[in-house]
Amino acid sequence: MKGGESKAEATSTDQRLKTRGRKAGKKTKKDPNQPKRPPSAFFVFLEDFRKEFNLANPNNKSVATVGKAAGARWKSMTDEDKAPYVAKAESRKTEYIKNVQQYNLKLASGTNREEDDSDKSKSEVDEAVSEEEAEDDD
Repeated sequence: MKGGESKAEATSTDQRLKTRGRKAGKKTKKDPNQPKRPPSAFFVFLEDFRKEFNLANPNNKSVATVGKAAGARWKSMTDEDKAPYVAKAESRKTEYIKNVQQYNLKLASGTNREEDDSDKSKSEVDEAVSEEEAEDDD
């Protein structure tokens, strides 16, 4: 051991380094109602490119091939060619910002997320209740 450390001191240092930070297995759960981040201009372009590429190459099953071809075309495009994709990405970004603000307001107001966004829509719940009432009346 260097520096006159005993074997026990070295072991305790190793253990301390392993346990520093968050404990393993204690991940924070992500809220499924949280808005997803908007795609960049390249990913907006990639949506259209995939359709074209798959029509031109129906036998291609490789995601990597599509990604490489899209990257090569994106690099070769001029700023004028990229402009529509940049505009779409910006509009999606502004929409995302609005959605995040609404989401944060819901969280701040303390509404119960499970009540607001249940699997059944409110109309389905109302229909189910009215069907049960009709059966009870019979």
